[in-house]
Amino acid sequence: MSFINYSTKEINCKIVYYGPGLCGKTTNLQYIYNKTDPKMRGKMISLATEVERTLFFDFMPLSLGTIKGYKLRFHLYTVPGQIFYDASRKLILKGADGIVFVADSQVDRMDANLDSFDNLRDNLSEHGYDLDIIPLVLQYNKRDLPNIIPVNELENALNYRKVPSFEAIAIKGVGVFDTLKAIVKEIIFKLKS
Repeated sequence: MSFINYSTKEINCKIVYYGPGLCGKTTNLQYIYNKTDPKMRGKMISLATEVERTLFFDFMPLSLGTIKGYKLRFHLYTVPGQIFYDASRKLILKGADGIVFVADSQVDRMDANLDSFDNLRDNLSEHGYDLDIIPLVLQYNKRDLPNIIPVNELENALNYRKVPSFEAIAIKGVGVFDTLKAIVKEIIFKLKS
């Protein structure tokens, strides 16, 4: 969970973007990075493979104000979408303060969304985290494509906690910052309580 550095007066929080392969996790981070003031962000690291754009993670420290005199820094990560890289997914989840689950809205990707969501629950559990408690925001990406799942069906399938959820077109930036703001708000609320 959050790492407090008393000497630098910083609270470091980790946000992990989780979801099936090619759902838009990396696209979210790229959009955030490109639209954020360079003074507010660090360097983005992206490791790509032939199969998928992110093998391990995208990491982008982002400074977002202060709380009780401490600077808040959010470290944004993505996991590889393919279950094949499950060991990497587990490693990246360690120490997570909040999760953004990015679902692919295409009808033929619903099974992949459900499998990835179940995998998220299992991997969090292995670290002693509970998906029913950890700050969570859902993003329904690729809303501009044909043959998409209605939002109410995505809500019924994934949003049993009634957490904040957003429709998105990450490649165009639609819903990207709304999603980020919501997970930051959820994490800050938990820090204050």
